[in-house]
Amino acid sequence: MAKLVTIFGGSGFIGRYVARRMALDGWRVRVAVRRPNEAGFVRTYGNVGQVEPVFCNIRDDESVRAVTRGADAVVNCVGVLVESGKNSFEAVQAEAPGRIARIAAEEGVASLVQLSALGADAGSASDYARTKAAGEEAVLAAFPGAVILRPSVVFGPEDEFFNRFASMATRGPVLPVVGGDTKFQPVFADDVAAAAQLGAEGKAPGGIYELGGPDVVTFRKLMEDMLQVIRRKRIVMNVPFGVGRLIGWVFDLIQKVTGGLLTNKVLTRDQVRNLKSDNVVSDGAKGFADLGITPVAYGAVLPSYLWRYRQSGQYSDIKNSARNLKI
Repeated sequence: MAKLVTIFGGSGFIGRYVARRMALDGWRVRVAVRRPNEAGFVRTYGNVGQVEPVFCNIRDDESVRAVTRGADAVVNCVGVLVESGKNSFEAVQAEAPGRIARIAAEEGVASLVQLSALGADAGSASDYARTKAAGEEAVLAAFPGAVILRPSVVFGPEDEFFNRFASMATRGPVLPVVGGDTKFQPVFADDVAAAAQLGAEGKAPGGIYELGGPDVVTFRKLMEDMLQVIRRKRIVMNVPFGVGRLIGWVFDLIQKVTGGLLTNKVLTRDQVRNLKSDNVVSDGAKGFADLGITPVAYGAVLPSYLWRYRQSGQYSDIKNSARNLKI
């Protein structure tokens, strides 16, 4: 019988790429999610019955154990960018990874992959970065041979980075960014999935891998390149960190006052704290080269999905060509 992998968060942005890769390689894939009825699309990644979404609450031991039992490999892709209700940074990014690793070890799982983030730091002022580091520590304590992946900002058709700012650029002449000089090393979602696949299949030694694409660029440059792709002229305005904190405080307060009914999807104070640090691969860190993977540049992929933010969408190229026709 084919081997079985359990992917926590397997219907999410990066998780779906991992699920697709594992299915194509012949694995049975168990996609553990909070809402399996909304994850039915993952079934199309394999043959009938090969990929199945199942319910799991990562905050509960028995729920995690139920979806881990019988698995040969486990991949944890769960994470949150904004806290909401019981899904706090502490619960999702610090406690849950330790729970998953402990239960995976108890159930005799052969390999474990934990998706973390570049910038994970136990001493960080950012709760996001601090809990990512706490999650890593808990995973390695329970499952010393685990593969931990730390990607920089991840891009792809479903991303919440380029899509978010491209959408903003369609609504006004100014594109505000906090931390315009902060450096990133954008990495393609499928490249991260390729690394996760190697870890899950036991083809990568345990340890921490920092994953960054071939380009190291500032936040401002990323926005300028994005605007070139969507063919819109906008002023990229660098917002001072002090102003960013104030904006974050206002939207955090709105979320708190409404009891979470209005989630802060604009800017949080924690995101502002995170933006103060560069998000690039450290010197001497293990990365794609150690895994035999050549990462794709963001410039080669953005046009394939950001075209919908152009004024004429998919017909932009046709209209531009028509202007050059001589009658």
